[in-house]
Amino acid sequence: MQSAYDTLATEGAQLAFGFWRLAVLDRLERQLDAQLPCVSTPPIRLHEAMRYAVLGGGKRLRPLLCQASGVALGADRQVLDTVGAAVEMVHVNSLVYDDLPAMDDDSLRHGRPSVHIQFDEATAILTGSALLMQAFMTLRHAPVSCARQVLLMEELARAAGPDGLCGGQMFDLDSLGTVIDIPALNLMHRMKTGALIRAAVRMGALCAEPVDADLDALDRYAAAVGLAFQIVDDILDATQDSATLGKTAGKDAQDHKPTYVSVFGLEPSRRLAWQLNEQAHAALTCFGARAFYLRELADLIVKRLH
Repeated sequence: MQSAYDTLATEGAQLAFGFWRLAVLDRLERQLDAQLPCVSTPPIRLHEAMRYAVLGGGKRLRPLLCQASGVALGADRQVLDTVGAAVEMVHVNSLVYDDLPAMDDDSLRHGRPSVHIQFDEATAILTGSALLMQAFMTLRHAPVSCARQVLLMEELARAAGPDGLCGGQMFDLDSLGTVIDIPALNLMHRMKTGALIRAAVRMGALCAEPVDADLDALDRYAAAVGLAFQIVDDILDATQDSATLGKTAGKDAQDHKPTYVSVFGLEPSRRLAWQLNEQAHAALTCFGARAFYLRELADLIVKRLH
């Protein structure tokens, strides 16, 4: 039974995490606003679509992970703000493409019309490409050495390319209406979802001076939270409504898409998500109290199931 002291300590820790999270999100929104093109500059429609896609919505998990990883290694906050904005642009780029009729064909994102619905398909395609390029322009402005910028760009490019988001999306499209085994399901989501999460964690560390042992531990953490995030998403898609999700619910089953729920079942998927949460915590042992925010973010992912 938890004592009154333990309860107060837990509540205090959650409050500290909540304040940190809100502060990071506020700085991120301002950084994104500053890095995105102004709508008064031509081509106005493209710039409007970029800002519509990025600003004012989303969980911002990846920049939060970037920030938390950087905090664990003592990185400069200004650097983390810039790098986190670049990571979020690539994530939003992938969402704009995901929603297109040729991909997942979804008309709703963050509780409002997807970019191709709000504008048109051609504008959405150009918006996705423009956000990807803007992300690398943003990294070019990161206040670190040119050598460090190159490392950050390499991490982000790898996560976005054929070994990451693009490759994972191709696996996803090829798997529609098929039965795939567990290793194939894991590989698909380590690429489509996990690759950018891993990059966000590693890029936060690279804003400081990590050693190989730091990166190895963070890789194990990122692998666990990346899969946990996808499993939770699959569970929520099967159990929540569109108003709660902010996107069209039930599309995985409607599109005959292999998911952790369809392969494992609902309750085994829940247990697996919590097991991965424990693995994420175990990976952070070497960081001690410095990894407080990383631990809280891992918990935040699976607590969406409540």
